[in-house]
Amino acid sequence: MSTQILMPALSPTMEEGKLAKWHVKEGDVVKAGDILAEIETDKATMEFEAIDEGRIGKILIPEGAEGIKVNVPIAVLETEDGEPAPQDIPATMQAIREALAPASPAQKIPSPLVGDAAPKARVGIEAPAAPAAPRSGNGAAAPHTEQRLFASPLAKRIAERDGIDIASVHGSGPRGRIVKADVEAAAKGGVPKPAPPREEQTPAKPVAAPEAHAVSAGLAPLPDARLFYKEGEYEAVPNDSMRKAIARRLTSAKSLIPHYYLTIDCDIGALMQLRARLNEKSPKAEGAYKLSINDFVIKAAAMALMKHPDVNASWTEAAILKHKHADIGIAVDLNPGLITPIVFKAEAKGLIEISNEIKSLAERAKAKKLKPQEYEGGAFSISNLGMFGIKEFTAIINPPQSAILAVGAGEERAVIRDGKVIAATIMSVTMSCDHRVIDGATGARYLQTLKIYVEEPASMLL
Repeated sequence: MSTQILMPALSPTMEEGKLAKWHVKEGDVVKAGDILAEIETDKATMEFEAIDEGRIGKILIPEGAEGIKVNVPIAVLETEDGEPAPQDIPATMQAIREALAPASPAQKIPSPLVGDAAPKARVGIEAPAAPAAPRSGNGAAAPHTEQRLFASPLAKRIAERDGIDIASVHGSGPRGRIVKADVEAAAKGGVPKPAPPREEQTPAKPVAAPEAHAVSAGLAPLPDARLFYKEGEYEAVPNDSMRKAIARRLTSAKSLIPHYYLTIDCDIGALMQLRARLNEKSPKAEGAYKLSINDFVIKAAAMALMKHPDVNASWTEAAILKHKHADIGIAVDLNPGLITPIVFKAEAKGLIEISNEIKSLAERAKAKKLKPQEYEGGAFSISNLGMFGIKEFTAIINPPQSAILAVGAGEERAVIRDGKVIAATIMSVTMSCDHRVIDGATGARYLQTLKIYVEEPASMLL
């Protein structure tokens, strides 16, 4: 008997992945818990373990293959008698061919137009309609030819089993595809609803994930940028799975979450003095540490979240989820790309523990060794660009979280104290808030508390 080893869903949001490396080969005997392969998602590379005992009968997907959809068979495991089911293997191979097949000409992104044709493309002139399919004398669409037969593997198996000429069956699926219901209707003598005539069908158009979200939000999709530039004057760098995920998630977040922004200035003079004193006391050997401004901000943000539970929350259609702990995501630059691993229960951790945990998370993030549970969830994130000299910026909320704090650089500014102009080290922070969860006054009160903790770090001990 044989069973299929399917592409696993290694996180709740995973839709496809890359088969980075096989740890087994055909003929190897494996048992439950053995490492079969390394799967690369948009965020990390994870090991995939066997859940059954048996022998690897056939590897269906070679290592290095990208864009493998979840639940697509990647190998065949033979168990006990080793007899593969005769109908399973052909169907499996057909499913894999369809999953990995290159896009048809109608689905490919058109080549950028240059020269005299470019201006026409820019004003939105539509492409010519596809030629109409040949029609029979009674006006119905002509039967499919062998070269143009589109049918699901299951539909083909049922047709073969029941002795039905599948070429005479009209498909009701997308673009005339023959599906299970069509063949079953033909077997019963019924007439399935024919596909719309070819001239009435809308040709498949390539729409990037962000544009798909724009369409769902009622916005017109953006034109392909390559229409505006001459070929040869740019380098086309293919989008990897991480870049596609960033585009998809943040376009969705910006389109569907009602963002608003609150900015406050913090005097970090006292914080910097305390940081310097603590770093001076760091042991030279075991237990050494080096605290950053960001470590203090994370601790202050966590303490403030516990004071303001209405900010430490997530939106659902049924209820607002108020979290019991301050689980704070920290944006990590992967150059290119980014990921937001989470410091869980940050309110209960000391500065050294937070500092060490962030360093460990960042190192493993850059090596793509994070586990999904280390970067999924949380209700609040912090993005710090102060080390790049950025004075102030706004950040996009990372769902299912409801707020993100954008931290700018600490810099000397002229401020007025007691009627006198003095120099102070000021750091501007801007919080992006989900208005479905956090009202304006609620967000403002949160930032007031954060400011107290940042300007008087000892107050976090109270």
